[in-house]
Amino acid sequence: MKHILFWALAVVNFVAGPVAACSMALVLAIDVSSSIDSGEYQFQTYGLADALLDPEIMDVLVQHQVALSVVQWSGAGEGDLTIPWRRMLSYSEVKDFSTRVRDMARKWEGSNTAVGDAIAFSAAQFERVSDCARKVIDVSGDGSSNAGLNAGIESRKAEAAGIEINGIAIDIIGASITAFYTRFVVTSDGFVITSRGFSDYPRSIREKLLRELIKPGS
Repeated sequence: MKHILFWALAVVNFVAGPVAACSMALVLAIDVSSSIDSGEYQFQTYGLADALLDPEIMDVLVQHQVALSVVQWSGAGEGDLTIPWRRMLSYSEVKDFSTRVRDMARKWEGSNTAVGDAIAFSAAQFERVSDCARKVIDVSGDGSSNAGLNAGIESRKAEAAGIEINGIAIDIIGASITAFYTRFVVTSDGFVITSRGFSDYPRSIREKLLRELIKPGS
């Protein structure tokens, strides 16, 4: 009986093949502070949902078993793990995750902008995916901090813990948010993509995901 069980397990393992390791755990942190109106919120959620369905992005997510989660953030102490960690083990998983992003209810309205709190909250989520090789936070927002923890300090803490932070700076006029994200938010191995207003967000999030997943560090 023991011999039969041994060979049965061996056959199962041979057919299934080796399980791919998780190459990256990615927190997608979305700004829902008072400066974001309902239309701008939709640009973020729909833009992200569409980007996840890009064939090139889907391929990498599945091939490398990337773990995804979505955080909504706003003022001091206002961080919400709206979509908990899910590993992209199949194309259907990616499609389902995209649908959940598109249908995601907004958590807060009319609150401050606490980028440091967003970083701290997002960084705390990686305990649940400690086996993933890279740990990355995407922070998207249209404003600099006006409340809560110091963004620069929290970014340095995250980097010391082995977490990479990248950003989408949604600049309506000029490039002041890009400058803030470059100086205080992203880590030394991270980068900032500038979104020229919210209508440019779908392009920006696709570009950022491709750069993270396919050309990391470039």
